[in-house]
Amino acid sequence: MPQAARAQLAETMPPDSHEDTRTAMSGATIRRAFLDHVFYTQGKLPGLASPNDLYQALAHTVRDRLVQRWISTAETYLGQPSRTVAYLSAEFLLGPHLGNNLVNLGIFDEVKETMAELGLDLDTVLAQELEPGLGNGGLGRLAACFLDSLATMQIPALGYGIRYEYGIFHQSIIDGMQVESTDTWLRHGNPWEIQRSEWAVQVKLGGQTEHYTDDRGHYRVRWVPAKTVVGVPFDSPILGYRVNTVNTLRLWRAEATEAFDFGVFNRGDYLGAVSKKVTSENLTKVLYPNDETEQGKELRLEQQYFFVSCSLQDMLRLLDAHGIPVTRFHEKFAVQLNDTHPAIGIAELMRLLVDEHDVPWDEAWQITRQAFAYTNHTLLPEALEMWPLPLFQRTLPRHLEIIYEINARFLHEVRIRFFGDESQLSRLSLIDERGQRHVRMAHLACVGSHTINGVAELHSRLMREDVLKDFYAMWPEKFTSITNGVTPRRWLALSNPRLSRLVCESIGDGWIGDLDKLRELEPYADDTGFRDRWQAARRENKEDLARLVRETTGVVVDPASMFDVMVKRIHEYKRQHLAVLHIVALYHRIKSDPNADIVPRTFLFAGKAAPGYHYAKLMIRLITSVGDVINRDPQVRDRLKVVFLPNFNVTYGQKIYPAADLSEQISLAGKEASGTGNMKFAMNGAITIGTMDGANIELRDAIGADHFFPFGLSASEVYALKAAGYRPAACYESHAELRAVIDLIAQGFFSRGDPSVFQPIFGGLLQHDPYMLLADFASYLHCQQDVSTAFTDQPRWQRMSVLSCARSGRFSSDRAIREYCERIWRVKPVPVPLLHRAAMSTAGTRHKGGPGM
Repeated sequence: MPQAARAQLAETMPPDSHEDTRTAMSGATIRRAFLDHVFYTQGKLPGLASPNDLYQALAHTVRDRLVQRWISTAETYLGQPSRTVAYLSAEFLLGPHLGNNLVNLGIFDEVKETMAELGLDLDTVLAQELEPGLGNGGLGRLAACFLDSLATMQIPALGYGIRYEYGIFHQSIIDGMQVESTDTWLRHGNPWEIQRSEWAVQVKLGGQTEHYTDDRGHYRVRWVPAKTVVGVPFDSPILGYRVNTVNTLRLWRAEATEAFDFGVFNRGDYLGAVSKKVTSENLTKVLYPNDETEQGKELRLEQQYFFVSCSLQDMLRLLDAHGIPVTRFHEKFAVQLNDTHPAIGIAELMRLLVDEHDVPWDEAWQITRQAFAYTNHTLLPEALEMWPLPLFQRTLPRHLEIIYEINARFLHEVRIRFFGDESQLSRLSLIDERGQRHVRMAHLACVGSHTINGVAELHSRLMREDVLKDFYAMWPEKFTSITNGVTPRRWLALSNPRLSRLVCESIGDGWIGDLDKLRELEPYADDTGFRDRWQAARRENKEDLARLVRETTGVVVDPASMFDVMVKRIHEYKRQHLAVLHIVALYHRIKSDPNADIVPRTFLFAGKAAPGYHYAKLMIRLITSVGDVINRDPQVRDRLKVVFLPNFNVTYGQKIYPAADLSEQISLAGKEASGTGNMKFAMNGAITIGTMDGANIELRDAIGADHFFPFGLSASEVYALKAAGYRPAACYESHAELRAVIDLIAQGFFSRGDPSVFQPIFGGLLQHDPYMLLADFASYLHCQQDVSTAFTDQPRWQRMSVLSCARSGRFSSDRAIREYCERIWRVKPVPVPLLHRAAMSTAGTRHKGGPGM
């Protein structure tokens, strides 16, 4: 902390707080509350507070204001017969809380001024927050956007997931390769969460089942587990924008039923005394443990079951607290499965209803099917989870019995619906009988849900025609499409303050809560003065990113160059290696002709490869190796730079999206379900180059074909070419530049003369090119030339940039949530009045559910 700031803080001792103004929004009240928390919560004299102390104090100051609204929300919901959305997701990639909560409270500028009055810089305080590592990519970020929109639209909702102690790994790049280390996001504590130990539940695992007849003559099943773990909930408040609604994200931590065995300890087995604690807590240590081993697969299945069982038991507890019978579960809760990870919840709810609450099977099945809905997020067959039968039986023996029963009844329906078609039975069965038998989780999700939705128009069509076509033939009425969206609060208002300020000065701030109002920017696209200010704001964003790149990687990049950005999970179908082929082609042109006309570009990559995904990790090495050569070559370094920014997360995303000129969305058509990075880039004024895949199609339609750079095969052309017998070698043989590029890499030019390094990527590409890089290369190269031509015409480019932002309203998560509410969940907004402390004290005597309800 600067010395002047220390002195100013030290002179200000916290005065007594007045209860009636404790959570007021005035600068004076916030200042007093902040100093109170420095003194009383952090236990520091103001002048001796560390940067983390200051962050913690401000976070608690803001949380106080959330808690008032949180309890008001709970009390309002208590008096309403409304349905509650229960959003089950293995990932919630929230990003830092503090800045987003300041935006949603509408006090960002006031707090910035208050901090300045105390000699502090708000941006420096914000930078102290460690990002919760609770997600890997688009799936978790979508879940976080949806929670923001649910609260903003005043929809009663609970998010349920896992409180990963170490979250997604921290990524470093060492010798050009990804190295994973522990993501210790909780090392300074989490001021936003409240532990709710009184609502802990027990979760069974392993063992066997016992079948018996009870004293009423009813057939019953008892699950005798091999072990039991305790799920402890941690609640975080999720505030809506400029409303009083604060919904709950409830995350579960695993604990042992007995953390310390005193008898074992006294026998001298000190490690054995805590072995149950260690084993139990492993369940929630790390997001997505490597499942290459049998133990890894088992841990993943246990993780998924653990958080789903905890969540469903919690919902039943809430019903009991409010005197609602379990047979009305589906009336009170709309349970959304975010992909197949929580699909085991269908069997678990059946177990809870039938075994624990003695609900007849048929009635329990009707309740279950009316409660659950399933969002499919992938067209990749390998991503549709399947569990080996022996593993599943060993881990969840009762659930396998329930799945067998669900399957038997379902296949009876199939026989009637498709009379005489035995092949349908095999394709639709919940059990895959081919080779080693597996439980098909996507099939369970389809059978046990009332609605199945895709996440973009193309994805939903291909889902109906291909991946889930047999279920569509069975139940066409179940299928619908809701295109994903992202929250404008974090991804424009918070992350891009310069551009947001310009937009607000021009059309007001209504767009923050209603993104369709960005349309009012369209006339400004032809205003030279406005475009100049737009370009200036974006240039400053690029300068910020250039500083981050230099500080993080040591690479110096020119903000005047085109920032060509591809940030997303590293995966073959995302085709980062196609972008590398383009870079090498440009490099080859310069080396072949030093006077070649090449528009200066900075290629920025970021993203994580799954620890066990060796091909994707090699793709990272390819990017960094090409960058090492190009960045050191004096002949090209003023025209081309290649950067891999390590440890991509929400915090880095908030710096990258506002600074991008070109957004790379280049997956093979028919492989990307939707994409949400494409939406964030467009919202911030980046121009998109992309295939006609996922939501790119809708993005082009919304922004206008003249402001989007399309290339490559369409999904139908991909299928047709594969059916005709795609020969990647023919592309290589017929395209001289492609041949030169591949040969340069294959010969070891970018691997210090060692041709074996990238052989796994390019060695077999001429025979087996599953994501059709070579088929799309020529089109991609030609389209990139069009991009370069457009970029040299800056008035045209800036006009395109303005229109990209102005026409991005459709891609708000508010619109997506509105569609879910109307077409799937059947829920309506419940406005929340802000209650005073006295009213809360009276209400609290009749409220047993807590802020989560």
